[in-house]
Amino acid sequence: MPVTTDRGALDALCVNTIRTLAMDAVQQANSGHPGTPMALAPLAYLLYTRTMRHAPEEPTWPDRDRFVLSCGHASMLLYGSLYLTGYGMTLDDLKHFRQLNSPAAGHPEYGHAAGIETTTGPLGQGIATSVGLALGERMLAARFNRPGHEIVDHRTYAIVSDGDLEEGIASEAASIAGHLRLGRLTAFYDDNHISIEGDTKLAFTEDVPRRFEAYGWHVQNLGEEIALERIEAAIGAAQEDPRPSLIVLRTHIAPGAPHKQDTASAHGSPLGAEEIRLTKEAYGWPSQEPFFVPDEALAHFREAIGRGAELAGEWHERFGAYRDEHPELAAEYERILARRLPDGWDADIPAKTPDAGMIATRKASSEVIQWAAAQVPELVGGSA
Repeated sequence: MPVTTDRGALDALCVNTIRTLAMDAVQQANSGHPGTPMALAPLAYLLYTRTMRHAPEEPTWPDRDRFVLSCGHASMLLYGSLYLTGYGMTLDDLKHFRQLNSPAAGHPEYGHAAGIETTTGPLGQGIATSVGLALGERMLAARFNRPGHEIVDHRTYAIVSDGDLEEGIASEAASIAGHLRLGRLTAFYDDNHISIEGDTKLAFTEDVPRRFEAYGWHVQNLGEEIALERIEAAIGAAQEDPRPSLIVLRTHIAPGAPHKQDTASAHGSPLGAEEIRLTKEAYGWPSQEPFFVPDEALAHFREAIGRGAELAGEWHERFGAYRDEHPELAAEYERILARRLPDGWDADIPAKTPDAGMIATRKASSEVIQWAAAQVPELVGGSA
């Protein structure tokens, strides 16, 4: 196909590449959720090509930005982005979406493919984990950063749905994030008004932005004005605010589908071959071939590889200088990242004999936890 030099046309081509891959994969699997990946394709495109600091060929680079798809049922949004930006997910993997032994499971599973930061099956789990990731970044930064050596300096981005925010765990996590002012956390609320049963007003009518304001979050409600430039400006404002941020996007599920846009059926069922054909026509898509990826779109997405290699390489240079100046801290940091316990941590395990007499179980538990925390300094716990 001819190469375009128009930035807007290229953006649209890339966004629609994510959308058509989601439609085709769900259709081939005869199972899944096409509508939400289609609606959120502009956001994913923006995050993976302009916003996030990430390295597709070094997916475990320690100071990468983290991305959490809390609405894990929209997994094709993540898989399509990972394939297009060069994380090792293949087009054949997408063709086997939701099939046995495929890394492209129905919901993202940590460890199944590079670039999947966490498992997000149960709703609410992802937003809670994103708070943990953001808290972990701040704790590591406080422990290891030194003047002139900001080796921990990344952000966490999450996409959350109505279903996530209906769960109690999301409220608890959002509350502590606001209290701790985890300003490196940005969550995007996909306010699409659709659930499997129909309109979300059947069960969910609260004012989400005001709830998050009450938690102490920075809230921006973009409504339906969600052009790429508007979202990008909102992300910039979020990055400048010391509070965690919620960016509300009023999306339309299965955008462009002539008979399925804004319908519950587009949430959890394939669109159908005829609807896919009509939707691709509405997009002005150059081919009806399933899983067609325009060369120009793929090349643009894959520019993330070079950018990521440069970012990761620069960080490794800075970490080398940090190691030279703070060798003990660097060794401890690397041990924690490698998930190795300290040598000899269990050399003197406390024990209670009958001579200790009666002791409350929570007191015994407290003593064990305090002992363990002294041996393993990265152990973190808490209670209400």
